[in-house]
Amino acid sequence: MAIYRTLDPARIPEHVAIIMDGNGRWAGKRLLKRFFGHKQGAESVQFVVETATRINLPWLTLYAFSIENNLRRPKSEVNFLMKLLKSYLVSNLKRMNDNNVRMNYIGRLSELPAEVQESMLWAQEQTAKNTGTTLTLALNYGSRSEIVDSCRAILRDAIAAGKTGEELLNAINEETIGPRLYTGQMPDPDLLVRTSGEMRISNFLLWQIAYSEIFVTPRLWPDFRGAHLLEAIAAYQGRERRYGGLGDSTTDEEALQGTAAEAEALVK
Repeated sequence: MAIYRTLDPARIPEHVAIIMDGNGRWAGKRLLKRFFGHKQGAESVQFVVETATRINLPWLTLYAFSIENNLRRPKSEVNFLMKLLKSYLVSNLKRMNDNNVRMNYIGRLSELPAEVQESMLWAQEQTAKNTGTTLTLALNYGSRSEIVDSCRAILRDAIAAGKTGEELLNAINEETIGPRLYTGQMPDPDLLVRTSGEMRISNFLLWQIAYSEIFVTPRLWPDFRGAHLLEAIAAYQGRERRYGGLGDSTTDEEALQGTAAEAEALVK
């Protein structure tokens, strides 16, 4: 694959997160019911995961099902998505093991149907010893809820430890919230990909993507393939990550260029 040869293997991101969007529109354009779009979208997951394993991507997180989906979509569609998830895990277990993929999940998982939770746990246990790409599915997930749950966990522990008043307030900070997120044992995403061309985050990993690079493609998720993941990574490798600083290419002289008087004149 030509685009793969342009990538720097030493600069493959550690963690790529994807907002998989466009299943319904894909089906609508073909005058099909939304269910067909979701089914085709599940096939795209297979292609992308296999590409991730081939380039040795350590972490891949897919936004599969949000809390809002659970609350606002028709019950028939939600039930279909749950059956599709269960089917995906069962039918792809051998492929995941062959590709050394380890399964993981984030979200309010206890609110999912019991039979789906059983399949999730089974797939996680069956792939637990794999050492390649960790595939994390965000299910019944919402980032605001995740942050709330993290803060509640911190306060619960602080109260149990006998802390009160100001000590409780001090217990909540950046250093304590991060480890209590659903992603506490995962690195933050280096690259966030969104399909379907929509310019929004959709309540996904709001805390974790503070310094992530963002790549938006107009391609609908059912049309997204491994080659398109490589395109996103190629764009990522062409950027300079600054984390609020000036970047490696800026010299001290350039940073200090201009006098205090000139700076003052600019704000008058």
